Amino acid sequence: MFNPETGSYELRLDPQIPGRQGPQPHGQHAPGPHGHAPHGYGGPPQQPQQYIPQQNGQPPHGQAPGPQHAQPQHAQPQHGQPQHGQPHPGPPQPPQPGPPQPGGRHPGQAPPQPGGRHQSHASAAEAPESLQEPRLPSQRRRGAAGGSGGPGGSGTGPGPDADGPRSRRRPKPRKSKKKKALIWVAGGLAVVLFAVGTAAFLIYRKLNGNIDKVEVAGEDHAAVIDGPVNILVMGTDKRTGKGNDGYGDMNSPGHADTTLLFHVSEDRTNATAMSIPRDMITDIPDCKTKQEDGSWKTIPGTYETKFNESLGQFGRDPGCTWKTVEQLTGLDVNHFILADFNAVKDLSSAVGGVEVCLAEDIDDPKSKLNLPAGRHTIEGEEALAFVRTRYSVGFGSDLSRIELQQQFLSSLIRKMKSGGSLSNPKKMYDLADAATKALTVDSGIGSAKKLMDLANDLKKVPQDDITFATLPVLDNPEDDATVLMDEAKAKPLFKLLAADKPFDGAKKGKKGKPVKKSEPGEVRVDVVNGGGESGMASATAGWLLDEGAGYAAEAGNTPDLQPETRLEYGPDQAEQAARLADMMGLPKSAMKKTGENAGAEGTMTLTLGEDFAAPGTPVEAPDKAPDGVQNVKAGDKNVCAK
Repeated sequence: MFNPETGSYELRLDPQIPGRQGPQPHGQHAPGPHGHAPHGYGGPPQQPQQYIPQQNGQPPHGQAPGPQHAQPQHAQPQHGQPQHGQPHPGPPQPPQPGPPQPGGRHPGQAPPQPGGRHQSHASAAEAPESLQEPRLPSQRRRGAAGGSGGPGGSGTGPGPDADGPRSRRRPKPRKSKKKKALIWVAGGLAVVLFAVGTAAFLIYRKLNGNIDKVEVAGEDHAAVIDGPVNILVMGTDKRTGKGNDGYGDMNSPGHADTTLLFHVSEDRTNATAMSIPRDMITDIPDCKTKQEDGSWKTIPGTYETKFNESLGQFGRDPGCTWKTVEQLTGLDVNHFILADFNAVKDLSSAVGGVEVCLAEDIDDPKSKLNLPAGRHTIEGEEALAFVRTRYSVGFGSDLSRIELQQQFLSSLIRKMKSGGSLSNPKKMYDLADAATKALTVDSGIGSAKKLMDLANDLKKVPQDDITFATLPVLDNPEDDATVLMDEAKAKPLFKLLAADKPFDGAKKGKKGKPVKKSEPGEVRVDVVNGGGESGMASATAGWLLDEGAGYAAEAGNTPDLQPETRLEYGPDQAEQAARLADMMGLPKSAMKKTGENAGAEGTMTLTLGEDFAAPGTPVEAPDKAPDGVQNVKAGDKNVCAK
């Protein structure tokens, strides 16, 4: 409402709400000290009127008295109130109490309105202050519980017989049996989840405590990386663990008895596990090992040593085998996992046994394995005897035992990927407990979580695309108990892995027509040095003759360095060129066919470029592994040891 005396709009509250404090409409007064309203208070609410100034207390000519000055016809002036048209004598005096009227009214008070819209002022005044709460707007008020607020009421306030102001809070509805049941179920579920969470934490802590880890000098790799992964998997013949006194060498710190370099492709579509024979002669580099007091000690390297001495001997730890494999293959290792005898026994039992196949009977007094030909499910001690057997299979060498181990690991992978072990919580726990107890790992995967992350990453590889292969070796003419690396086949294999190509071919789909190759003795070639070290052409010619070439000779140097190796040949030398390319590991891009035939006595020209490393080393990674490299697929169930 606009007030011309103040020149502003004012908010006028309903004066008939008990307990309301604040400014009253013009011409009315707040209740007196006894809770009695002045004359005119308590009547029915009036519609707001425009404020019109009066002359000498009278309304303008022709207008009826406004609500602020009009008196009800049935009411008599109270003591101390001004008469109509007289000036106000001063502050209003408290009204004199009279005998109460029915319903708690005093004389001069307006009767309650039908529907109980106005509460008795005497009752409101006599109520404690804590109960005199301001009334809420009508849309937020409610009637008495279970009624409509009074006779003829609308449910917006208490009826005329109410004992006092009612609470503004809605009474809580009684819970149905269905709701009570849901509450009990939710509470029980919370307890179960807490118990499961606690158990999971305790299991995780136990698995963490099982793991032994070794820090490798200069190596700190994340558990999971985006690129290709190379993991060194080793088995030691150290007599650790209960019941292993009869295995391995007495009082020995152990050796690298079984070693595989597990290469996983960047896109996780294929993997190659390359076994490294324990009796292969190689060089072992210097390596640093961490001592118990936290210091580092350098273990001197040795030349022309059996590979298995890279672990355990002379204080060497798994980090020394790590460095030996990197020097041997040219590949960067990311992690290592070292397993003892119990790993084979406990893991095979945890998955419920591993199926193996024998083409012939095995009776090995040293490994104590006695099995007839056929298929068998083995676990525990029998599984360990199977992977250690070598004298009763093949040639009785470590190479024959490697094939048994590859068959066992392939079958173990199939069993684990079949879902039976991974979907059974107890078997899964037994498997994790057995694995962590029997493993030693590098610090990069030295926790249960990190091992789990790595396992989840590696399990993406389909089992049918996991290839187990053996590093190509030759008999050592100076010691028939050892072998030498076959560089002509091994180096292309290393290059294949370094280029992250699948073992059995980088390209899938339709194969081209095979090119016919001549016999090695038909190859005739002149070798020119176009970018290699001095004497490289002569060395290459000699190597070709050793490989069976019919003619190979050094033909000098090119005047300028040649960045790429190339082989020039005539149309009538295509079969010779195919054989030489196979012997040298030349890519298709190196083949240059001329327009004229060379004739029966003609020679091809091989120009060694800057990309040529050494005779027998492929210039470019081959599309697949060289012929003759032993291998078996993890998904092949028909492999039987002979």
